[in-house]
Amino acid sequence: MALAVMAGCASVPPAAPAAPAATTATVEEGPSLEGTEQAFGRWVKAFAATAREAGITEETLRSAFDDVRFVPRVVDLDRRQPEFTQTVWDYLDRAVSEQRVARGRDRLAEFNAEAEAAAARHGVPAPVLVAIWGMESSYGANYGDIPVIDALATLGFEGRREAWARGQLLAALKILQSGDIDRARMVGSWAGAMGQTQFLPSNFLAYAVDADGDGRRDIWGSMPDVMASTANFLARAGWLPGQPWGAEIRLPPDFDHGRADAGMRQPSAAWAAEGVKPVADAALPDLTDAAVLLPTGARGPAFLVGPNFRAILRYNNSTSYALAVGLLAQGVAGGSGVQASWPRELLALSRTQLLALQTALNECGFPSGTPDGVMGPATREGIRRYQRSLGLPADGYPTTDLLERLLQP
Repeated sequence: MALAVMAGCASVPPAAPAAPAATTATVEEGPSLEGTEQAFGRWVKAFAATAREAGITEETLRSAFDDVRFVPRVVDLDRRQPEFTQTVWDYLDRAVSEQRVARGRDRLAEFNAEAEAAAARHGVPAPVLVAIWGMESSYGANYGDIPVIDALATLGFEGRREAWARGQLLAALKILQSGDIDRARMVGSWAGAMGQTQFLPSNFLAYAVDADGDGRRDIWGSMPDVMASTANFLARAGWLPGQPWGAEIRLPPDFDHGRADAGMRQPSAAWAAEGVKPVADAALPDLTDAAVLLPTGARGPAFLVGPNFRAILRYNNSTSYALAVGLLAQGVAGGSGVQASWPRELLALSRTQLLALQTALNECGFPSGTPDGVMGPATREGIRRYQRSLGLPADGYPTTDLLERLLQP
């Protein structure tokens, strides 16, 4: 095995080109659109019976389902899995652009009273709330135009995520029944996320707040409700008042990159004792339970992130998203952006390439889980083991160079 590793892994053939994904077909391509709509109607009728048993009234069911439509575009978007992934720097270039930062400062000034009231009540800083708002709907400019009932009924009928969609649809009916919003104004994304900071119906029921005292929780049109609801979500997700989300850092030359893992947490003072330093001329932030984050492995910026970073991940479980929220909030508050340079020469692996990498790692004796073309903890650990076998920094970051090493004869 050692010889095979040093020469790549000769037993692994180059990955064949992926077959075109059969996930872009819409119902119009099927034998009968009319038949599909009839079947959709039967599904809605059966679901209504279930909802009735759960306490949804006839009036609410009529309001929700009398004009319900099957939306083929929702199915198409749900099935679509992009072949090419995005690098973190490309994502941040757009998410934390100078224009978005400047717009965030303007919007914070415009709605400072509402944001500060939510911050005082829930302990989440106003710039963070504005950053979530900017990320989710471009400060209210685009929060979707698909009726939530139609989107969730379509997803439930289509069946790929039926159990999830049924639960969200029942939650949406409860929102209608409560009088918080009417059906015509309950619009959002194709996946059922709603309002200016994109709550799923179940999250709306759990976290939405009537901050303006009008008896309704309106995350579409009431800025007090938007800010307070977003703050309540983050507070309930574990936000710790008085702590930052994290900070950019410099690592010591002998740092073991394998320790840059979400599960390797310790107080920032312990990291400082190991030689971790802030990029700014200041002490590390006082974080109770911090991890080192290397978004692009050993060749790029490093961050120390704490519990509040993980609270943002509860909002959207994407490291790039959480980093963008933190950096956008930092910019809105007048702080600087990322200081270290991104390794822009690196190419992101496509799903097909990552699938080939996972397969090769497994074949070479570096378990990376079931190959699926999606980066996860098992794949990261498999990469680290392979990197250690080559004497490379074990940062767990997938590169074309690693893939080529594994596949070379």
